[in-house]
Amino acid sequence: MNELALPDEPNDIATTGTEPAAPPIQQPQAGPESSALLLWAQEARQAAAVAQSIARTSFAGALKGKPEEVTAVILAGNELGLKPMAALKSIDVIQGTPALRAHAMRGLVQAAGHEIELVDSGPEHCVMRGRRKGAENWQTVQWSVERAAQLGLTGKDQWKKQPQTMLVARATGELCRLIAADVLHGMPYAAEEIEGTAHAEIVPDRARLSVAEITASGEDGAA
Repeated sequence: MNELALPDEPNDIATTGTEPAAPPIQQPQAGPESSALLLWAQEARQAAAVAQSIARTSFAGALKGKPEEVTAVILAGNELGLKPMAALKSIDVIQGTPALRAHAMRGLVQAAGHEIELVDSGPEHCVMRGRRKGAENWQTVQWSVERAAQLGLTGKDQWKKQPQTMLVARATGELCRLIAADVLHGMPYAAEEIEGTAHAEIVPDRARLSVAEITASGEDGAA
């Protein structure tokens, strides 16, 4: 009588009636990106703590009583290399968007080693030139009252009061974007371009700003 062929010996699941233990879940390892995010979060908490104090003083300017706005300005300035007080004097929050003032924009670009020169300036026109660090060719930007009028800018109050300063601010923004967009870190427009306010800046004969006045190299970091 032929023997009936039996299946192979059942596996552990069949014999024991239990499933094998699931392999342990591998926890994600902390990489450079997560470490950078954690560091930023720590800096944000520290900035918020500092902003609470600054927002109660007149140094906050238009942001007095607004610690959240002060925090945002401090964090934005930190990414540009500005100390908190320098950031408050260099960055304006316009319709929820941070923007650099023209003098701060020039200072940051010069601090990065690029060159900016005010070639000619008057109430009717402005000529500026600049070049990247190590470059030979200069890039020239010209702004005139006629050009501003075509964009509907000359009807604004500051354009009537300080046309020369506003022309320099416009030329500054355009030139900095042209030669050193990488320095601006997502803030490519000068506050004067967006807001139309001159911030009482006095236009010098040469548009050279002390790097120590803008960057964090000074003791107090004041801009």
